[in-house]
Amino acid sequence: MFPRLEYLEWISGRPDVALYDLGSSDLRGARDHEPEIVPAPLEGLDDPPTGATLETQIAGEYGVEPEQVLVTAGATMANLVAAATALHRGPDEDAEKKQRVLVEKPGYEPLVKSPAAFGAEIDRFLRGDHYSLDVERVENAMTDWTRLVTVTNRHNPSGALSDRETLSDLADAVSDGGGRLLVDEVYAPYVSDPRDSPFGGPTAAGLEDTVVTSSLTKFYGLDDLRIGWLVADEAFVDRARAIAYHFLGVADTSRALGKRALHNADHLADRSRTLLSENADLLREFLESRDDVGGFLAEGSSFAFLDPENADGDAVTQAAWEDGLLVVPGRFFGNDEYIRVSLGRSPSEVAPALEALGTVLDGFE
Repeated sequence: MFPRLEYLEWISGRPDVALYDLGSSDLRGARDHEPEIVPAPLEGLDDPPTGATLETQIAGEYGVEPEQVLVTAGATMANLVAAATALHRGPDEDAEKKQRVLVEKPGYEPLVKSPAAFGAEIDRFLRGDHYSLDVERVENAMTDWTRLVTVTNRHNPSGALSDRETLSDLADAVSDGGGRLLVDEVYAPYVSDPRDSPFGGPTAAGLEDTVVTSSLTKFYGLDDLRIGWLVADEAFVDRARAIAYHFLGVADTSRALGKRALHNADHLADRSRTLLSENADLLREFLESRDDVGGFLAEGSSFAFLDPENADGDAVTQAAWEDGLLVVPGRFFGNDEYIRVSLGRSPSEVAPALEALGTVLDGFE
């Protein structure tokens, strides 16, 4: 049975009608963004040479073979297929044997709920101080039946960023415990100083028994394309590809425009990092000006998980919505007291949105 994904149902359509949008975490930029045949950031850009495929382009970024890449209709689909693959029972496996999935807390709701559709029982582990990944906590939370451990990097909803060394230690611990590690890396490129790694951010790709997922949606702001992917060892991807045929495929038009985006990735990244840097500064300045908002702001992050000290998350979210302001209640991530604030619009639109949030918070004094 597929459980309801309450967050996705709740957020659907809201960014389009909100006067002020602090709910969209993808770096989409200007407010006048509407679905087009060719998204504005891709207009006038060159296409890749004939014969290029998304699989070869993505494989080139990660330094793997194309057979280790599965392209999906967005990262949520990639995560769903990854979970289904990790939980797939072989012909010689006991159909009655328990299967458990361990997911970080706070965490993104689909990563918590989707594995239950395949019969898994869900366990949680708490992130450490400042939402850091604590390998020992994961080890202590794993059981003999844990098949999959799921984390995000940057962490959604806090923005905390884990380095390759930490991810490697975690992958080793999960593999030693008999499980597979899933790292959702849609926010990994959200760094001001790109490193020599896929899309400029840290990655867990290539680590033992690890699958990573990402997309063109968040960092590049190309939600219209619905292009996501997973990267893992060839045997895992082969099994995932067979499972993926049961789900929604990727439109040829999206594939064509996705190839254009990846062919011009450096150009698009410059635009995204400028937006990221300016919005991260605006968020930091806003929080420094408030003494009624707690929480942790990760360096260089344009989103954060915040604690309004005079009201709970639902109260702030409802009051904000009545004023035309979109923020996300923390209950969708596992903490009713918090809200997630995300700065993905252009700075000229984010600044008045933060002013509107300040007015909402003032109303609870």
